[in-house]
Amino acid sequence: MSKRDYYEVLGVAKDAGEREIKKAYKRFAMKYHPDRTQGDKAKEEQFKEIKEAYEILTNSQKRAAYDQYGHAGVDPNRGGGGNADFGDIFGDVFGDIFGGGGGGGRRQSRAQRGADLRYNYEMNLEDAVRGKSVEINVPTWVSCDPCKGSGAKKGSAPKVCPGCQGSGQVHLRQGFFAVQQTCPTCQGRGQVIADPCQKCHGQGRVEKTKTLSVKIPAGVDSGDRIRLSGEGEAGQFGAGSGDLYVQIHVRDHNIFTRDGNNLYCEVPIGFTQAALGGDIEVPTLDGKARLKVPNETQSGKMFRMRGKGVKSVRSGSVGDLICKVIIETPINLTETQRSILRQLEESMGTGDEVARYRPKEKGFFDGVKKFFDDLTH
Repeated sequence: MSKRDYYEVLGVAKDAGEREIKKAYKRFAMKYHPDRTQGDKAKEEQFKEIKEAYEILTNSQKRAAYDQYGHAGVDPNRGGGGNADFGDIFGDVFGDIFGGGGGGGRRQSRAQRGADLRYNYEMNLEDAVRGKSVEINVPTWVSCDPCKGSGAKKGSAPKVCPGCQGSGQVHLRQGFFAVQQTCPTCQGRGQVIADPCQKCHGQGRVEKTKTLSVKIPAGVDSGDRIRLSGEGEAGQFGAGSGDLYVQIHVRDHNIFTRDGNNLYCEVPIGFTQAALGGDIEVPTLDGKARLKVPNETQSGKMFRMRGKGVKSVRSGSVGDLICKVIIETPINLTETQRSILRQLEESMGTGDEVARYRPKEKGFFDGVKKFFDDLTH
């Protein structure tokens, strides 16, 4: 007998999301679960079919294989789940109704790994480019020394929970439902502490501010993270520690702007120097450098100084320094200086003669004239 299409079994579309599939499964499970059908073999087989469809379509890898190859794409030995643990999957789906959960509860039946932590570290551009070692103080939870993280008083040890016999789960029957819940005696840990440690009060960890040395590599930028394995919060009852992530933030610089591995800066020069050309002094992160500016340089012109940027923390390649020349109009001129400028202006002539010296100006006003001429015709 050929199997029915899994989407048809659950009554959902082929592009249905996991939430919709889970909702459909709940609806059918309430109707066909063996605890409700009182030994009806036909409905039990139907529930097996529903359960199989649910398990395939909520597993992304199996669903992808099924969508591409049909039933042949999934494990043929799964069948309809002949030896299925109905209570297990039923608890997964309906555990939230009763405050418990089948598979999910077992996964939580032991002490959890400590939380990861984030530490925000702010630094200047120079240190980010060169790298440095710093010390940071991190308030966190650490393993309790007297009890070595067990939570039990020195000389004693945790005991197997009498309520769940160490499984972390208790089985309950509520009407026709057979469900399992997290053990209320040990909170799912499987162990109880009869004589708790006086320092940590049975938690296995205490609050402390740790001082850590962090080596920040050269070339880091805002948004980069440095992971310190095992330096996060210690878990409760001897569970492993989380990780610490040092989040880098590089402060704005008053001269340079960084974009990837390149640095940018604006360099103001006088208009006579821009017209005549010459060497100018520009800043770099390694000190001063000379930049040759050709004659007739226009404002906004960019000059690239290769290898004067930032060395990449990942590839090791070095960026460039891009200097943007900004021509500054002189202020606070004396009358003599004004007279010299008037003589310069007069020497350039009028009308079309000016285009020889200021071609962009003439081109702009010619374009403006054509624009207005087109409007009037």
